Amino acid sequence: TKCESGCVCADGLYENLDGRCVPAEECPCEYGGLAYGRGEQIQTECEICTCKKGKWKCVQKTRCSSTCNLYGEGHITTFDGQRFVFDGNCEYILAMDGCSVNRPISSFKIITENVICGKSGVTCSRSISIYLGNLTIILRDETFAISGENPGVRYKVKKNALHLMFDIIIPGKYNMTLIWNKHMNFFIKISRETQETICGLCGNYNGNMKDDFETRSKYVASNELEFVNSWKENPLCGDVYFVVDPCSKNPYRKAWAEKTCSIINSPVFSACHNKVNRMPYYEACVRDSCGCDIGGDCQCMCDAIAVYAMACLEKGICIDWRTPEFCREF
Repeated sequence: TKCESGCVCADGLYENLDGRCVPAEECPCEYGGLAYGRGEQIQTECEICTCKKGKWKCVQKTRCSSTCNLYGEGHITTFDGQRFVFDGNCEYILAMDGCSVNRPISSFKIITENVICGKSGVTCSRSISIYLGNLTIILRDETFAISGENPGVRYKVKKNALHLMFDIIIPGKYNMTLIWNKHMNFFIKISRETQETICGLCGNYNGNMKDDFETRSKYVASNELEFVNSWKENPLCGDVYFVVDPCSKNPYRKAWAEKTCSIINSPVFSACHNKVNRMPYYEACVRDSCGCDIGGDCQCMCDAIAVYAMACLEKGICIDWRTPEFCREF
């Protein structure tokens, strides 16, 4: 509608991010604020995408996996990406199969037992029980114990300075990787070869975040507390009626919590900021750091930061954030 001075590319050429005119074949693709050249690939858990003429061409992987995170004082991210927080001093079912009415037989069940870890009543996941038929793996007190056996299940245990990892294969059904940081963080990564229904606090793993609060009675709860209470392993445990805000209970800790957790928002993690939304992790870090007031407060804070670092690693960004003075490896 009006004439503006400036330069334009000749017909058939397009301006790239450097301001040069290039043919369509050389156009870059954008993802998470970063530019990728022709032929470069990015991988998600379910797709491999290749940059072609400025657009991503994606191919579904034959096997698609998803991860459920349980970390800190009751923070959960479900397989489908729903986030919520709960505090409850009880055993809860994190994930299991055999949920459908037609096929009620379960081949695995993973339970978390929460223990009070702060004067304000916040809880931390301290014990994890994994039931695989007659094979049981208990994670507790920074170590693990295995009892029983199941010839139909293959498993391998790996250790490093920070984590215990369990690779579990239930042939024809699931490949699972369970990662525990020997404190409060636990990750369940599942690749399944069947459309078997999964249920528990980790959600129903059907690709739809909106119905993740499905209770044991097969209806979608109106709030997370109703949902959480339905997945108690022991019905004699008391119900959770409210979620504690540790920073309101311990306002004297809030400034320290915000200061120490600010590393997540700092240049140290800048390479990851466009890949993984940092705010939920920062808010979880502040909440946990306010809440762990009976010793171990630095451990709570370090565990919360480590969850963001692991989310970055899932996207291919490795952040070297620990130092001898800050959350050093023991």
